[in-house]
This record gives sequence, structure tokens and C-alpha cells, in this order.
Amino acid sequence: MRVASFNANSVRARLDLILDWLAEHRPDVLAIQETKVEDGSFPAAAFQEAGYNVVFHGMKSYNGVAIASLSPARNVVLGFGDPEFQADCRMIQAEIDGITIVNTYVPNGNTVGSDKWAWKLKWLDRFADYARVALDPQAPTLWLGDINIAPTPDDVYDAHRKLGEVGHHPDEFAALAKIVDWGWIDCFRKHTSGPGHYTFWDFLVPNAVERGKGWRIDHIYASSGLADRCTQCVIDVAPRLVARPSDHTVLWAEFRP
Repeated sequence: MRVASFNANSVRARLDLILDWLAEHRPDVLAIQETKVEDGSFPAAAFQEAGYNVVFHGMKSYNGVAIASLSPARNVVLGFGDPEFQADCRMIQAEIDGITIVNTYVPNGNTVGSDKWAWKLKWLDRFADYARVALDPQAPTLWLGDINIAPTPDDVYDAHRKLGEVGHHPDEFAALAKIVDWGWIDCFRKHTSGPGHYTFWDFLVPNAVERGKGWRIDHIYASSGLADRCTQCVIDVAPRLVARPSDHTVLWAEFRP
């Protein structure tokens, strides 16, 4: 099974890019974040014409998550089931071919010490609780998406200067560690070590991709048994280099049966 993740920064604006990538690579599953569209306006027909089933959880102009899959999605869950978190459209879960897939768009946090920063830490804490109660570490399970945390110095350019900023802050490291303690294994780091491997390059940084000024904030985590079956995990930089790209690119992983 091949599973991919992509923060589209608007699924409608990036629809041709997504459909081209699906046609070329034909993953079994594509998890999409930051769809930025209400459910009634989601371009479901385009995915269906491409041979994909799609489930989604979105809102106008902000956030939004979706899962496109060759096989039908079953047991779909939208959000945590809490009124406090449900409206932010940042999580969707589904069972596909016997694997539970949890797709999240973690809050950015904006500025350390701000209300949005507090909300990010609260959201991460809530997800840790959700995983502990609702997910089984002995079952084949994936957590993937835009996690909005570069957890080690190797995951961000100029890590010494970035330490303490949003996305590379000790409070985020602690929050992520609490989640990972459930039993999640970082599939990319299972196969690749060292710096210079990024999934996000800020549009405000000129020639960021070419200059290596990026962040690895899009992740694929697997439960231990499923991680043992992960044969590769790859960052595909090509979608970030096309005309009108997202500021993120595609991350994908392959799992043997």
C-alpha cells in the first residue's frame, strides 16, 4: 500500500496538481490538509472521475481535511467529537483496506505566547488523549498530515536560530513526545537520517527550495507493527517546483502486505 500526504493550501487551487500527481503515482491513499472549502463545494466529482473515493471535512476559506482512496473509506470519524474542537475541521479518520488512517492539520500557532499558540498546545494535548482512548497501538494505524512541528535540529534549516520559534519550540517538542509515546514511529526517519530533508518552504523566503531553507513539518507516523512493514518513505519535491504550487510538497510511504 502506498499512502501519501499533502497540504494543498486550497484543494481547488491545487486541483490540477493533485490530479496529475495521482495519475502519475497512483497511491492507494492521499491525505490532504488545508482544503479551504466547505463540504458542499468540495471537488469530489474530479476525484471520482480519477478513480478515487473521497471523504472530507471542511469549512470556508480555512483549514479542512480530506482522504482520497482507491478503496472505499469505512468508519469515517470527523474531529474529536467535542463541540470545542469539532468546528475547526482539522481531523478526519477512516479505515481503508484494514488500516486506520488519521489525517490531521495541526494548528500553526502563529506567535509564541499568543492565543493561537495556546490553542495549538491544547489541540495537541487533546489529540494525545484521543489517540490513547480511541486508537489501538496493536492495530495497523497511521497518523499523517501537516503536523506543523519540526521536531529535531535536522528538521529545519538554521536550527540554532529557529529554536524557540513557532514550529521548533521546546513546548511543541514536549507535546509531540506525549503523542508519540502512544507508540507512533516516524516513517521518514526510519529510513532517512540527517539534515536537509524538508516538506515546507515559506513563500516569503526567496528561492527557498533551491537554497535549502525549509522545514520538515509534514509527517507520516505508523503504529509499531505497521512501521515494520514500511519499505520506504519519500519526500517528493517536484510538486513544490511547478507553477502555482502549494508551499508544501508531497510525502509518501509504502507498506508491504
